[in-house]
Amino acid sequence: MTLAPLPSILIEPIVRVALLEDLGRAGDITTDAIVPSDGRARVSLVARQAGVVAGLDLALMAFRLIDPTLSSSVMRGDGSHVAPGEAIATLEGPARGLLTAERVALNFLCHMSGIATATAGVVEAVRGTKARVIDIRKTLPGLRTVQKYAVRAGGGVNHRFGLDDGVLIKDNHIAVAGGVRTAIERARAAVGHMVKVEIEVDTLEQLAEALSFDIDAVLLDNMDPEELRRAVALVDGRAITEASGGITPANAGAVAATGVDLLSMGWLTQSARALDIGLDHLS
Repeated sequence: MTLAPLPSILIEPIVRVALLEDLGRAGDITTDAIVPSDGRARVSLVARQAGVVAGLDLALMAFRLIDPTLSSSVMRGDGSHVAPGEAIATLEGPARGLLTAERVALNFLCHMSGIATATAGVVEAVRGTKARVIDIRKTLPGLRTVQKYAVRAGGGVNHRFGLDDGVLIKDNHIAVAGGVRTAIERARAAVGHMVKVEIEVDTLEQLAEALSFDIDAVLLDNMDPEELRRAVALVDGRAITEASGGITPANAGAVAATGVDLLSMGWLTQSARALDIGLDHLS
């Protein structure tokens, strides 16, 4: 499936804030002092590691916001696998603009490509099963839209984007409500017919109780593979099953083999390692 790019209206405010943070109160005093105003350059964004590209649109927007006259040519777009030394895109134009936007552009590109690469690794680990790899809401403030986009670039899919687009009843909700039944009934009574209701369970006993009510999905939290197999059998197709907690590329295959529908991981967006991408001067 072709990866749909994020609309410019969504990403421009994010890139603009990052540039304003970097430019501070006086702009790029280093580049303005050293590089002639009429100097021109041609540069290339180059992968230093193998991985999956994500965030190229944000990187290119950073350059364009600094200098709209800069031109670019894309070799490997978002969702593409790249090898070490492979060029992702080239840019040409006023040298000051290229150097001033460089760090912000690379921050987005390296961070998002790291998320996409990590996601792709887990997707590969569960290949051959029905399980899909998903993110959660453990995202950096202000970057949720682009981090979740990066998960899609790596072959994953998205969980809810916020508190307003899906009900997820967690242990603290159950505790405050006074029980599973009350929590589910109150949720169902409050939301519209388009809103899904998911409930988190820690034990098979909790799962059995939850299945006696009207739910769409169950989050099976921190269960080992044997518990997950028993949980999937107990659900028997009556709800979507999501495994969460402690899932890594090393154990993702074993978790997926239990028959769960979804594997969710907060670390994909919260702490995935950036992909090393650099800006090489060509001329």
